[in-house]
Amino acid sequence: MTLIHEPASSRDERVSAADRPMLPLLAMDGHTFGKRSAVTCHLKCGDACFHPVPNTTTNEYFRDIASAGLSRRALLGGGVAAAAAIVIGAGVGGDAPAASAATLGTKIGQTMPFTPIAPVAASVDAFTVPAGYRWSSIIRWGDPLFSKNDRFDPNAQTAALQARQFGYNNDYLDIIEGPLGLTAVLVANQEYTNENIMFPPTTDPAALNEQRRIGQAAHGMAVVQLYRTRRNGPWKYLVGAPLNRRITAHTPFTFSGPAAGHALLQTQDDPTGRSALGTLGNCAGGTTPWGTVLSGEENFNQYFVSPGDTAAEKRYGVGTSGDTRGWRAVDPRFDAVTNPGYRNEPNRFGWIVEVDPLAPNDPPVKHTALGRFKHEGANVIVGRTGHVAAYMGDDERFDYLYKFVSKDKFKKGVGGGARKHNKSLLTAGTLYVARFSGDSPAAEITGTGALPSDGAFDGTGTWVPLVVDGVSKVPGFTAAEVLINTRLAADAVGATKMDRCEDVEPNPKTGRIYVACTNNTSRGTGANETATEVNPRNVNRDGHVIEITEAGDDATATSFGWSILLLCGDPAKNPTTYFAGFPPEQVSPISCPDNVAFDSEGNLWISTDGAPSTIAYGDGLFKVPLEGPERGRVQQFLSVPAEAETCGPVVRDRQNMVYVAVQHPGENGSWAAQRSMFPDYVAPGTLANGAWGGPRPAVVQVWKG
Repeated sequence: MTLIHEPASSRDERVSAADRPMLPLLAMDGHTFGKRSAVTCHLKCGDACFHPVPNTTTNEYFRDIASAGLSRRALLGGGVAAAAAIVIGAGVGGDAPAASAATLGTKIGQTMPFTPIAPVAASVDAFTVPAGYRWSSIIRWGDPLFSKNDRFDPNAQTAALQARQFGYNNDYLDIIEGPLGLTAVLVANQEYTNENIMFPPTTDPAALNEQRRIGQAAHGMAVVQLYRTRRNGPWKYLVGAPLNRRITAHTPFTFSGPAAGHALLQTQDDPTGRSALGTLGNCAGGTTPWGTVLSGEENFNQYFVSPGDTAAEKRYGVGTSGDTRGWRAVDPRFDAVTNPGYRNEPNRFGWIVEVDPLAPNDPPVKHTALGRFKHEGANVIVGRTGHVAAYMGDDERFDYLYKFVSKDKFKKGVGGGARKHNKSLLTAGTLYVARFSGDSPAAEITGTGALPSDGAFDGTGTWVPLVVDGVSKVPGFTAAEVLINTRLAADAVGATKMDRCEDVEPNPKTGRIYVACTNNTSRGTGANETATEVNPRNVNRDGHVIEITEAGDDATATSFGWSILLLCGDPAKNPTTYFAGFPPEQVSPISCPDNVAFDSEGNLWISTDGAPSTIAYGDGLFKVPLEGPERGRVQQFLSVPAEAETCGPVVRDRQNMVYVAVQHPGENGSWAAQRSMFPDYVAPGTLANGAWGGPRPAVVQVWKG
């Protein structure tokens, strides 16, 4: 295997507190598995797994499928729903040679064939792709968007510059192409920052405060225009293009939907409760059939200090231990203890955000109709009735799966009238939460992952309404209270506790829904709920993927059938892995599924956030056929550099192109001891001319050639 850069063998996976001068003693030190870093746990999600599980309800898991009033056979009958096509109007880094790998199987697929790569050790600082493919970065942290004069210099960075540059730690990604395929708009989330490796250490209060402001400017989203000279070739980005845009922690937003203006959204700066400043923790997302981009505000709770003495604050993990980045020193709205006029400021985060990449002057919108929780993202499909459905996961241990169905119908066409109408579809409708039922006896769900006697983890489910056209269906809650404190409302109706359902996406080829349950090491421990058929492992370190078929193959249905497609892990170490019945010895090991995508043939692609718990492999992108004899055959396409996570996959298989966002490379390093050179290495241990000696999270393109 040819490597771009491999660190010295003495480089240890564990980093002492002395090597992390800007970080405290980390709560998750010694409690992570595989390649997962305690630094990532601290900075990305505020040590969520270290804190008590916020869902303390005793919701029962519904095993009696007769209670649903439908059999699985009845639910799965019928044809396949047609998917709506996405229609819109009208570089950086050097190429690196592709790495060859040990063969795990033969080339597969009708489009973009490749030989799966072998797993790559987590310590290897290389971006590894199959033989016959090449890669380069499109855009990196700090690259200027509006003027070439705003050049990146990590020793002289300012908040004003960062607000005009590409942000840090990208997650959701899309490349929305123009009609000829030679121009495009790139939209990316910028989820969180790692100040410990972004800045030189300092004790000067003014310098520390400027670093905090830079961190705020590095959060949010970016819209970037691209161009290329041939349809299947690599992209470059255009500095100063008219659609280029940065959205940060200080960008004005508007609220839409039934909760807009409610008292729980009002603060001393916004007594109307109809506008908000900024977006935070932007994780996954989705591109709508009308060409806008949705972004999920996820781990927002860690940014705020609040009294934490209400049921809602406790349920959302908001309290006195927040603000790990010290933003309250430069922005009073992050400290509701000292500044009670900002007590509702955390309520203004945790929403689905909609951005129109073709309208740079339009303020982005926070949609209250889709509920407030730790949104991983939202993905929209048009149902048979013409109404649209948005699928969403709450990325928390023992939290829930949701669906929103619009009140109004989708209008076809790309004209101004249709697009304007469609941009209002997420402002009113019905918000549901999922309740799952299994069809196996309780005694057969052992918590080990062993299949029950019928040979499958499967069953039926019901979408339980929370709000219907602005009217609450939860006793004791107004509609606005349901939408602002959605977790409490879902608790009240007995929703099914899940193992961190992250990305939830409909397959545009078949209409089936795929739910990536990343992991839940707390299941079956202490007083926590034990394994259920839809979450069949106790201490679930490796995660699983659920396949859902809506009743009548209609996205707007209120009942569904489900089965587990994958029980993830390394089959060489874990005998209870399951790959839709495909022989486990013929698959690539995979763990902690996070983001998913689909190619033109309807194959599932999975990006991971955590290597198999039994061995420290790097994260990667994996292809999984869903039909025919190859169904369930996991094949690794690429691996990301040391300590990085694979995010936002986009697959254009007919062009032999794949795009990913590489998040938190070299996460465990420090300013003085960086642990990755990604993406600016040109040979083992050699940096490109003028490159900084540390990592720069980036968007990467992979193409055949």
